[in-house]
Amino acid sequence: MSKKWSGEKARAWYQQHPWGCGFNYLPRTAVNWTEMWQSDTFDLTTIEQELGWAREYGYNQLRTNLPHIIWLNDRDGLIYRIDRFLRVADRCGMRVVLTLLDDCAFSGDEPFAGPQKPPVRGLHNSQAAGSPGRDRVVDPACWSDIERYISDIVGHFAADTRILLWDLYNEPGNRGIFCPDGEYRQYDAKLEIYALTLMSHAFGWARAQNPSQPLTVGAWHIEPGSAPFSHPVDRVALHLSDVVSYHAYVDTPTQLEILTALLAFNRPVLCTEWLARHVGSVLAEQLPLFKALRVGAFHWGLVQGKTQTWLPWPAIASRHGDDALWFHDVLTAQGQPYSRDEMERVRRLCLAG
Repeated sequence: MSKKWSGEKARAWYQQHPWGCGFNYLPRTAVNWTEMWQSDTFDLTTIEQELGWAREYGYNQLRTNLPHIIWLNDRDGLIYRIDRFLRVADRCGMRVVLTLLDDCAFSGDEPFAGPQKPPVRGLHNSQAAGSPGRDRVVDPACWSDIERYISDIVGHFAADTRILLWDLYNEPGNRGIFCPDGEYRQYDAKLEIYALTLMSHAFGWARAQNPSQPLTVGAWHIEPGSAPFSHPVDRVALHLSDVVSYHAYVDTPTQLEILTALLAFNRPVLCTEWLARHVGSVLAEQLPLFKALRVGAFHWGLVQGKTQTWLPWPAIASRHGDDALWFHDVLTAQGQPYSRDEMERVRRLCLAG
């Protein structure tokens, strides 16, 4: 089994790549990653069109999630579709971050294969499904399947240069459930304990495949009254990761404070989720900051679509009413910029080298 990369190895790897400017991706025709990746709804035509739009602005990386439920039901098909996706991204000049596990099941449902529910009108990311699903995370009897899933996917693509890195677990322990009335409910608190343990195992399972790509899990807890990333999940994630990654939907002064702290690890730093205009996480200020500090950046969303992530989180929506300001995303469903000024800035920064 390989060990955690040394700081020297991680820095040498990072120097081989240009500054990374990218986005989190689902096609506009998918309400969640199950719909994106399953056979009947894998929409390669739309994917090719949308990544072509992104290429015109100079984006060179993207991050997307894989659904354990599809691997369980159609392993060979999923592997085939991942390869087809990577071919399209490669033709568009983009390296890909693949995320294997995810606790952001904001729908409140456990994942299921087959036709997905339609989006709930007016609700941000209303059908978000977890991987493998919160009920499986809190049931260690299910973890042998999760181990096989991680070992299989990482092992199959361990030498694939189209993959930038492995993000093993998106927001471990996220218990949130979004409700149309703006209420924010939460899954059982035991999720956090089990997710921490599962995350630690995931690093071991992935390292056993000796991947050529680095491994990471993003720190994500930012709570009022507490130092960012002081939660045990975040501390362990930062300790185990080959390269530092994090999520921060915060205003620019707070973003700079976070970056100052994380750069002190003396490892490559990537912000794998940001851009939330209502709370001051804005492209005009923060994308130049990321480039100046050579921090890889993946804002949330590319094209306005079925996830409805241009709408704000429910708690924010309840305060803003019918505010026309977009929360995430940068292009309309027709490929036009939400903000021409924003996208001209993306073009200048990405294409300047």
